[in-house]
Amino acid sequence: MTGCWKCSTAKVKLFWVVFMQDASSIASSIKCHAEFTPLFSPEKFELPKAFVATAQSVRDALIINWNATYECYDRLNLKQAYYLSMEFLQGRALLNAIGNLELTGAYAEALTKLGHDLESVARHEPDAALGNGGLGRLASCFLDSMATLNYPAWGYGLRYKYGLFKQRITKDGQEEVAEDWLEMGNPWEIVRNDISYPVKFYGKVVSGSDGKKHWIGGEDIMAVAYDLPIPGYKTKSTINLRLWSTKAPAEDLDLSAFNAGGHTKAYEALANAEKICYILYPGDNSLEGKTLRLKQQYTLCSASLQDIIARFERRSGSNIKWEDFPEKVAVQMNDTHPTLCIPELMRILIDLKGLSWKEAWNITQRTTAYTNHTVLPEALEKWSLDLMQKLLPRHVEIIEMIDEELINTIVSEHGREDSDLLEKKLKEMRILENVDLPSTFSNLIAKPKESSAAAISENSGEAGKLINEKDEVDSGDETESKGEPKSTGARKKEEVVAEPPSKMVRMANLCVVGGHAVNGVAEIHSEIVKDEVFNSFYKLWPNKFQNKTNGVTPRRWIRFCNPELSKIITEWTGSEEWVLNTEKLAELRKFADNEDFQTQWRAAKKSNKMKVASLLKEKTGYSVSPDAMFDIQVKRIHEYKRQLLNILGIVYRYKKMKEMSAVERKAKYVPRVCIFGGKAFATYVQAKRIVKFITDVGATVNHDPEIGDLLKVVFVPDYNVSVAELLIPASELSQHISTAGMEASGTSNMKFAMNGCILIGTLDGANVEIRQEVGEDNFFLFGAEAHEIAGLRTERAMGKFVPDPRFEEVKDFVRTGVFGSCNYDELLGSLEGNEGFGRADYFLVGKDFPSYVECQEKVDKAYQEQRRWTNMSIMNTAGSYKFSSDRTIHEYAKDIWNIEPILLP
Repeated sequence: MTGCWKCSTAKVKLFWVVFMQDASSIASSIKCHAEFTPLFSPEKFELPKAFVATAQSVRDALIINWNATYECYDRLNLKQAYYLSMEFLQGRALLNAIGNLELTGAYAEALTKLGHDLESVARHEPDAALGNGGLGRLASCFLDSMATLNYPAWGYGLRYKYGLFKQRITKDGQEEVAEDWLEMGNPWEIVRNDISYPVKFYGKVVSGSDGKKHWIGGEDIMAVAYDLPIPGYKTKSTINLRLWSTKAPAEDLDLSAFNAGGHTKAYEALANAEKICYILYPGDNSLEGKTLRLKQQYTLCSASLQDIIARFERRSGSNIKWEDFPEKVAVQMNDTHPTLCIPELMRILIDLKGLSWKEAWNITQRTTAYTNHTVLPEALEKWSLDLMQKLLPRHVEIIEMIDEELINTIVSEHGREDSDLLEKKLKEMRILENVDLPSTFSNLIAKPKESSAAAISENSGEAGKLINEKDEVDSGDETESKGEPKSTGARKKEEVVAEPPSKMVRMANLCVVGGHAVNGVAEIHSEIVKDEVFNSFYKLWPNKFQNKTNGVTPRRWIRFCNPELSKIITEWTGSEEWVLNTEKLAELRKFADNEDFQTQWRAAKKSNKMKVASLLKEKTGYSVSPDAMFDIQVKRIHEYKRQLLNILGIVYRYKKMKEMSAVERKAKYVPRVCIFGGKAFATYVQAKRIVKFITDVGATVNHDPEIGDLLKVVFVPDYNVSVAELLIPASELSQHISTAGMEASGTSNMKFAMNGCILIGTLDGANVEIRQEVGEDNFFLFGAEAHEIAGLRTERAMGKFVPDPRFEEVKDFVRTGVFGSCNYDELLGSLEGNEGFGRADYFLVGKDFPSYVECQEKVDKAYQEQRRWTNMSIMNTAGSYKFSSDRTIHEYAKDIWNIEPILLP
């Protein structure tokens, strides 16, 4: 090839612009990839091969815009935002990519010419196993909006080889197997072999002759960049999701040991490096598991920051001004997983770039910001100081210095006169928990002469456990790594063993101190953050705290996943403007009672329900009627999300049906298909019991000839984004029934409302704002409110709770063995007693059960009046206009990142 590379690139781009808009040219491109970039044998052109070749063809178009976006950012030296997250729950990319490129029709026609249909080809794409719940899906929605709105931004994450796990449902409940999403390769990703960074663990810190600190020795690995293109909708902007994969240098393979037969020992260094990116959230019940999780978090932070700094230096050329770093870089920490960005940035600036502590601290605080996803202090991530000291010794030194600065600030703010107040503030706000004050403050607080063994034990029970629930939390959780409520410490005095409290690093406190902005993810959550979780910090730095209510991308979550409804919306609003400007959805309110509009609306819903009926038959073997109400709860299985309340309500419904004649039950109840989906964390025993219980109830109810199609209970295995894209458009009632005050926001509630689904839920998270927007009459509300929860738990502990007879009735019914031989004493026992670990109904299932059952009766009545129900459905879609992630990203860009959109030429 002759000529400069820029001219060649221009020719390729011209080829795409001129020729690749028609089906024949696209078909030729797909055939070309099938032949010349094959991952399959040449004899056949079956669906897996067709998918890969099609994806590679689409990637050609994306690469042109991708490279142009890179070049534009570099040339203009823009301020860029970097979104760091341990999860990105992307889902399938093919339909989203060609939809954003406005080539859906052309690709459908091209594949027809090649003997396949687009939907069948798209179904052969595995979901990227890079996330688990709402935390990761939120991150992916944000990337879509960043690209669509032309903001200079990137995402950073880890390239998990096996994801969380693939869920199988057997007679024993949930079983976990490794996810195989990379088994056939990933046609979207590009490995950047020229972009890799060293990441260090262990070792020691020494002082050099120049007075600088040097981190030496230890275990060294390499983080290699894999890039995924994220195209915007109707724009050339294509941003990047950079994922890190870990490996060790080839020389770390001990050939001598291998040739001597010590194969495992020879490969040990390589295996230790590679396993960092094997699994999302490896179990942390062992020291090895805790260490691996911390390695994952540091790898994400270290590799990403090295990459960000390298880009800053390259763009700066010979004129590097570190004080300008925050003017060019914004780092957003999605939850506390990326907290180590703060000491890592300090380490690089001080140890490697030669800045003073004051300069580095000023830069770090102006660069980083933190999104909080939990509402109660017990769920905020903590790490053992001893573990961190061994794994990251230099970072502990830096954290200790940050903690000392914080102590100084607290003392300056509150003075030394009131020692009790000062002690309270230090205990609450310090980054280092159960760690003695630095020597400069040693006389600040008088130490008690003697500490009782009981007090020490109680303190140890509170602080001595590693709390890492953020891996399983998308919207606020108040539990430990196994997902169970904390022990109340009800041990007899003679059994108490006095142990010193564990020394911990409180990551959320470090985030608040080290960043310039802290945001909650729903209005009620942000108020709790300010009033309770970080109240002392809020009083100290009120301007740091903001609300950024979550949002979801309207492209994936209505335009592409619900084409029939999208077509109706476009027809009645007069254009497709609503896809980019969701405020246009509010115009649907004026058609809510229009008979023709309602008829079309119901027809679209029925069509989507028929698709789900086929899915359920394929996945579970159960046949369901598309004429029944589709009642859906799909989300991570957790006690606070209260799938147990839902299934007990279904059991109560079933029991009452059985007590009636056929005529009576048909008159009282509308037919329902109750659909569950979601994964229980592998070590979360109680959540797995709930899965087993749901499937047992389904096995009984679904085979009861007396009940027939009047009630079905189906658990969809291995719930993921692709399953959600089918279930959500077909949903009619969606359950968001968490214990009030425990779900920070949620995003699935927004997706359901956007697709015309009516919600039943508590006043929790974004439910509050959704109810305001869709109208109180279009939301089924029940349950205790957030401000009541603490008092209700206190009353329970005092023995004042009197259970509703209906609640006792349903538990007794389960214990009769009607749902099989499984012993559910432990599951039901969690709802009984007044105190104790795993008891006392911490999540208030029994308290809310009566109002939940009564609310479900209102649901039945409303569904019997289909004109009214359709009106409610339309009003939910019309009221969801505020819950676009485009709105959320505009707010982040303006209030936290200070970046401007840039249109590519």
